[in-house]
Amino acid sequence: MADMVRTTPEVREILDEARTIIGDRAVREIAMFGAVALMVDDAMAVAVFKNESLLVRVRDDEDPALLAEPDAERSFMGERSMGLSWLRIALDPEHSRLEFWVRAALRRPGKSAR
Repeated sequence: MADMVRTTPEVREILDEARTIIGDRAVREIAMFGAVALMVDDAMAVAVFKNESLLVRVRDDEDPALLAEPDAERSFMGERSMGLSWLRIALDPEHSRLEFWVRAALRRPGKSAR
């Protein structure tokens, strides 16, 4: 995987788990928002921060229900909300809900599907 961004072993573990969940789809990593983002279909699906939290981009119509999940909150950049479809996820140490959140991100169409 030539497109791997240098990061901590803890973040790498989460990124590798997310890549496994994503499966055979084309994925590339980029540094974004102070995190390492996984791009699927040329759109950010999920990003992992050094504190092992996630930034997840979800479908607009699923935003209210997903925002109500106990580990989710609206994502902010500084003091400004990133708005609809951008969620910050407090990932637990076992990453037990990583698959739930990656699959939610994958339901959002990439740039090529819009």
